[in-house]
Amino acid sequence: MSVEYTQEFWDDRYRQHASRIWSGDPNRQLVAAAQDLSPGRALDVGCGEGADAVWLASRGWTVLGVDVSEVALSRARTHAEALEEPITDRLEWRHVDLLASPELPGGQDLVSIQFMHLPDPDRSRIFKQLATLVGIGGTLLIVAHDPSDRHAGVGRPPHAELFYTPQQIAALLDDSWDIRACESRPRTQRTPDGRDVTIRDAVLQAVRLR
Repeated sequence: MSVEYTQEFWDDRYRQHASRIWSGDPNRQLVAAAQDLSPGRALDVGCGEGADAVWLASRGWTVLGVDVSEVALSRARTHAEALEEPITDRLEWRHVDLLASPELPGGQDLVSIQFMHLPDPDRSRIFKQLATLVGIGGTLLIVAHDPSDRHAGVGRPPHAELFYTPQQIAALLDDSWDIRACESRPRTQRTPDGRDVTIRDAVLQAVRLR
């Protein structure tokens, strides 16, 4: 197993930044997908410093945020403790190594997986397992950096095998799913040298029918 998928790697990466690595804002594709959903139970996979989970909880969701990094989870807990009680009470954080096939609660109304880049066969195995946690009528949302981003100059993992298309993820689902979105969505991002370039989010959104 590559060091890039271990707790040690992610703990060290978070420690390199005194406060946050990420912006603290919820991921835009999560907001677009969930803003019209009725709040229920949500699983935020790879929750990092907790921005997505907090946003969901602020909108009435009961959220379990899981991550391999204890450093990230510690920051998420600290952030959550400063929030109003109703929001804090709807949040739970758990240290989880997905490569170890952990037991996670099923019957979720939303399973959100944002920018989790793993190589196959682990990726397919883990995504299939996570999909089983979505309850009937619930939503599976997987968002990733599109493979075309590797050449956009915005800083992406150097290994081609970490990237995947939404069509590859859709192919993991059987006919018990209704595919609501399977596309690469463009947006603008600024490069380190100040240029605005077009990047793409690979988005798979599906609802479990049975």
